[in-house]
Amino acid sequence: MHVSITRRHYKDKLYETTLLRRSYREGGKVKSETLANLSHLPPETIALIRQSLAGKTHVEAGVDWEIERSLPHGHVAAVWAQAKALGLAELMGSPSPERDLAMALVIARVLRPASKLATTRWWQTTTLASDLAVSDASTDDVYAAMDWLAERQADIEKRLARRHVADGDLVLYDLSSSWVEGSHCSLAARGYSRDGKTGRAQIEYGLMTDAAGRPISVEVFAGNTADPTAFVSAVEVVRQRFGLSQVVMVGDRGMITTARIEAIKGLGGLGWVTSLRAPSIRALAEGGALQLSLFDEANLAEITDHPDYPGERLVACRNPALAAERARKRAELLDATEALLAPIAASVQAGRLVGADKIGLRVGKHINRHKMAEHFTLEITNTSFAYRRDTPAIDAEAALDGIYIVRTSVGADRLDAGAVVDAYKGLKVVEADFRSLKAIDLDLRPIRHWTEARVRAHVFICMLAAYVVWHLRRAWAPLCFTDEQPPPRTDPVAPARRSPKAQTKASTRRVGDNQPAHSFATLLDELATLTRNTIVFAGGVRVDKLSVPTPTQRHTFELINATIPVTLNAK
Repeated sequence: MHVSITRRHYKDKLYETTLLRRSYREGGKVKSETLANLSHLPPETIALIRQSLAGKTHVEAGVDWEIERSLPHGHVAAVWAQAKALGLAELMGSPSPERDLAMALVIARVLRPASKLATTRWWQTTTLASDLAVSDASTDDVYAAMDWLAERQADIEKRLARRHVADGDLVLYDLSSSWVEGSHCSLAARGYSRDGKTGRAQIEYGLMTDAAGRPISVEVFAGNTADPTAFVSAVEVVRQRFGLSQVVMVGDRGMITTARIEAIKGLGGLGWVTSLRAPSIRALAEGGALQLSLFDEANLAEITDHPDYPGERLVACRNPALAAERARKRAELLDATEALLAPIAASVQAGRLVGADKIGLRVGKHINRHKMAEHFTLEITNTSFAYRRDTPAIDAEAALDGIYIVRTSVGADRLDAGAVVDAYKGLKVVEADFRSLKAIDLDLRPIRHWTEARVRAHVFICMLAAYVVWHLRRAWAPLCFTDEQPPPRTDPVAPARRSPKAQTKASTRRVGDNQPAHSFATLLDELATLTRNTIVFAGGVRVDKLSVPTPTQRHTFELINATIPVTLNAK
């Protein structure tokens, strides 16, 4: 049987008739007959009859079906789509259960950073677990996948370096630390804490990025490793593992020390950019090589052929905004130090504190709390205590406020003075990566693993997650407060400026289509409301159906050049 429509004209009018007909054979011929005239029925009823004859089953609206489960899906699908576009699974290796688990751990770290046990509980509440076939994974399976991934770290990083860095490029490197929970980790040691967790055991890790801040390698060290030692290891990674001999390494003044520079010179081909410490700047000023008159007409000046820095270029910069900030901060710290010393002087004057040794001990506890001891002159006797500011020392330091000197081995034919300063200031992108790793996005800290291999694997998973986040943040910049197109810097020393468009987003909290502007975290929350719903009909038929995406949700997938998948393909 079938539904047919016939049309005929009668007296300049078109008449349409809908008939239910059947076809049959009689005497070897195909014949048809009309069973009913359906023209009087509503169009939607006719459509139902037509679909029923085609074999489709219908149920009454709101009856004989239910939503069996609704799982957050949009945020998982978006991060998975970006990881797929980056070829992250292929970077890890051939398809295997361990690779699926490693991928799930990276995606989970982007979406909901937590302990490995908490992660295996969380992904059950999203579509991640079922789609990547990790629903039944135990913590032992997760640890086995971490061990599997750690064995491939060197090869993965080599592929990332081949993808993003070539000879002649800048390579940025910096060191950070995170504290350790427990007392069993062999890498845990007390050292200089960049988390402000003084006295806590920690690990350290060096992050290497390309010039844009894209993470390409991470290495874990014991918590008491000195910056220069980590830098030597980074140089070996670049030269031996990555096979690069002509790159320019950029690191801060604590990383690339004079001793390390002498070692690098013997390698040949490898350039570097760093900066001088304050005592070295003061020595240049006292020796006459650095004169304030250099900055009368420009805020940077190059010093070449200095006998203390043979074969190097020094680019001296003065930033008035930085000078004003340092002057303000010094004044505050001097006032704070005097506030600590005043009660001691009062106690001595009242006779409650006597004896030069006791007075000295009390003063010693406070004089350098704010690192201002060198700016005070003290007079201590058995019965008196007086202090005053060392004005000549303060004035000498203030004269160099806002001045910093960038030091490099790279010739002017490769980097002019402004480009040298830009290269050093590029370290800010590594600092941004550390903020993403440690706090804003990925919560690398604290370290809860006991074995050295698992600690290294944990940090590596966080780095791979940071690699995905780096690309997502740039793709989603039109929806977030991120400055999509920062103005070109005509002055490398002056503070960076935001574009008018970014300032508008910040003031209105809206993006171009009048949608709310998001942070990276709130955009992921918005995506999580895009759910995948399992609908069960009478007879046990199950259908997976996505909720209708909002305009913002559609836009996020368009920005990463992806369609919204109903399911994730683990292969």
